This record gives sequence, structure tokens and C-alpha cells, in this order.
Amino acid sequence: MTRMEWEPVIGLEMHVQLATASKLFCGCANSFGGDENARVCPVCLGYPGTLPVLNERAVEQATRLSLALGAEVRLQSVFARKNYFYPDLPKGYQISQYDRPLAEWGALPLSDGSTLTITRLHLEEDAGKLLHEMPGGGALPGRSLVDYNRCGVPLVEIVTEPELHSAEMAQEALQRLHQVLRFTGTSDGNMEEGSLRCDVNISLRRPGASELGSKVEVKNINSFRNVARAIEHEIERQALRLEHGESVDQETRSFEANSGTTSSLRSKEEAHDYRYFPEPDLPALVLAEETVDRLRADLPESPWSREARFRREHALDGRTAALLSSTVDLAEYFEQTVQRYGGAPETVANWIQTEVLRRLKSEPGPRSEWLDPERLAALIELVDSGELSGAAAKDVFEEIWSSGESPRAAMERLNLGQIRDTDQLDTWVGEALAENPEPAAQLRAGEAKVIAFLIGQVMRRSSGRADPQQVRNALQSWAEGEP
Repeated sequence: MTRMEWEPVIGLEMHVQLATASKLFCGCANSFGGDENARVCPVCLGYPGTLPVLNERAVEQATRLSLALGAEVRLQSVFARKNYFYPDLPKGYQISQYDRPLAEWGALPLSDGSTLTITRLHLEEDAGKLLHEMPGGGALPGRSLVDYNRCGVPLVEIVTEPELHSAEMAQEALQRLHQVLRFTGTSDGNMEEGSLRCDVNISLRRPGASELGSKVEVKNINSFRNVARAIEHEIERQALRLEHGESVDQETRSFEANSGTTSSLRSKEEAHDYRYFPEPDLPALVLAEETVDRLRADLPESPWSREARFRREHALDGRTAALLSSTVDLAEYFEQTVQRYGGAPETVANWIQTEVLRRLKSEPGPRSEWLDPERLAALIELVDSGELSGAAAKDVFEEIWSSGESPRAAMERLNLGQIRDTDQLDTWVGEALAENPEPAAQLRAGEAKVIAFLIGQVMRRSSGRADPQQVRNALQSWAEGEP
């Protein structure tokens, strides 16, 4: 029996740290980095006698994200205590939501036209972080350290239906969520810093079967590619066990990025293992309809809607539209440049895909530091008008990227404008023909292919500044004339 005779069934549990100034139930700063255990207080450390106070901004951000994903937001949801012992959970329980979450039944559109159903979105507090080596490096054989700075950071957990059937689609779903986070400003989605983390649930079954196999959860995967790698390994591992007549244990496993393998952590818990009960220190979370309506009205255009509009309104191909709608900054930069440019949007798209993204790759920076759309449009128009060659325009682009200089001023200062003076062009054409008698004779005899060589000779004499179309016209006129 081969691996192809098993169908993978995959669901995702995605954890999103919300973009707020403070933690979910206390006033400690919600930020990354800094000294270990420096952003903690009696509330987030669970000292006796302390009480949680819900962060209104976190509720708004979670609701905003729910609406962006098309989920049904409950006007009344309930916090619960999720009880389990772990070294990075100082209270011995986590304040989360269980049977009455903030939102349910959203969807993530995927590139193949399908949608991934989101079962639930709920608010909860993050736990701390275990360190298995010394800060800054250094082994800790047989020991771990705990940094509680992350305790109490506001999280949204997003649980999907088990509707995915490949590692590639699971990776895409996580990337789609990342787009939504960036478009809505609800999180920076930085996986390296833990702002976005993913658990994957994987099982195998016979193709066409309705019953799911034993579910294995792989915890806390911290990159898009590693999500796919973990799933690929787990599919292979489970298939081999089943093909050898062995069972697949329902368990929680961790992914080792260096080896690309998973290893067992513990048996998989069920809901009753956590002994959920309503959080006695927090009342029900009640949202006013007016608040939900306001947040819905303030939503930006979704990335997939903008991608479709770019294809429809600007006649962009699918790959280009997807790239230009991948971030808010890039999408708005493209549209603002198109608004200021009188030519085809495809031309703007080509400049952004090549020159702008190349510059950002080497020198990433905030959008305020990019070449502004007005000057990019003006630069492209100089090329369209024939005043500046495409090659010279790239030199001008580099000059004006970090300055306030206009494209025309830079072109004139660098002496890069195309020469279109007829007398000067005729002189260069005559010199090129005189110094290359054989190609000249071939052109006069009707061999059009040599014209490119002669144009090159003229361009060399002009240091690339001659208008190539005018040069071509002059050579063709000479070829058709009398000796």
C-alpha cells in the first residue's frame, strides 16, 4: 500500500497576538524583546487577591479580525478558566473562552477557489515562554528557564474545520491569515517573534471514507514553510505506520526544524481534561450592536477582494495582482501611482515589481521612506515621452529614491536625457554607416536584420543617449534613398 492511497485531513489552530499597547487583563506593556521577566505584575503572574480587568482595545481588535474573516460575532460571550499545569502558566489556569466564544463560522478564501471554514475565534491570554538555552546562547543541560513577559498578552485563537488535504494548502491558509492581520492592523503577524503561531491537526483516512483517522497535533510551528514541512513529515510518518499495520496514537508532537521531523510531547488532551468552568472574576463580555456595526464599517478592503479588483479594473494577470495586493503598503502604493500616471497600469506594475521591490529587498524601510508615487509616475512618463531611455531611467530612479529631487531635475543634472536633435543624430548615423560599410551595404540591399547592429553603433557614439526610434527611422530612410 502506498502513501497515495491515504487522504490527509488537516485542520489548523492559529494563535494571533493582538496589536495593543497593554496586556489583556493588566496594564503591563505588550511588546517584544527586552529583559526577561521585566514586563510582569501581580495580575499577570496570578498573585492571590488580584483581579483581571479586560482590555477594551483587545476586544475591538479581536472583533475587527472576526468581521474581516466573515465570522458571526456574538453580542454576548463568556470567559472561562482552562485548567492545566505547565511551568510557563503561573496561575495554573489560562483565562480563555470555551462554549461561548467571541465569534464563529468565518472563512478564508484560497487560491483554488475554495474556502477554509473557520469554526471559532476566541479571546484568551498568552502563556509565558520556556527557554531551553541561556539568553544569548549557551546550553542548559537538563534544565529550562521561564520568561513570563508574554504572560497575559492578548491572543485570538482561530480554529478551522478539518478541510485541508495538502501541506501546500495549509501553508497558503496561514499566509492568507497573515495578509488579513496586516491589512486590518490587528497584529503584525511576525512569526519569528511569536505574534503568529500555528498548531496543525493531521490524520489520514482512505480516499472516500467519511470517518476521520486518529488525530495528531503538532504544536507551535513558527514559519510558513515549517508548517508545510511538519505536515509533509507527519503524513509520511503516519502512512508508514498504517502501511505496516500499526496504529497512530492520538497525541501532541513538536516539530524539530533542523531535522524536519516531529517527536512526541504528550498524549492529546480532550476538552474535559482542562476542567473548563466560567471565569468567576469576569462578567460576560457584552458588545453593543452599534460597536460591531462601527467596526464593520471601518474595515479595509480585503486582500482577496483587492486582488480580484486589480485583475478586473487594471487588467493585471493573476500573479501580478496577487503580489501587488499582498500587503497594504504595496497595494496602496500601486494604486496611488496609477492615479498619478496617465498610461497603462501594467507599466506601473512592472516598475514596482522590478525596481521598487528590488530596492526594498536590499534596503527595507517604512513606506514613508519609499519614492513617493508622484515622482515614480513622473519618472515613468519621462520614459513614455522618449525624453529618457529605460536604462537611464533606472539610474535616475536610484538617484531620487532617497531624495526629494524630481526625476527631470535628476535627469538634467546627470545629463541622461535622450538626444533627439535631428542634425546630431544624422551626424552619428553617417559616421556609423561610413565606419561599417559591409553592414551598410546589406541594409541598402534590404537585409533588415543588420539594422539592430547599426543602431547599436549609433547608441555607442551617443553614450546611449540617442533616441533609438529616431535612429531607426534615420537608418531606414537612408536605406530607401539614393546613394
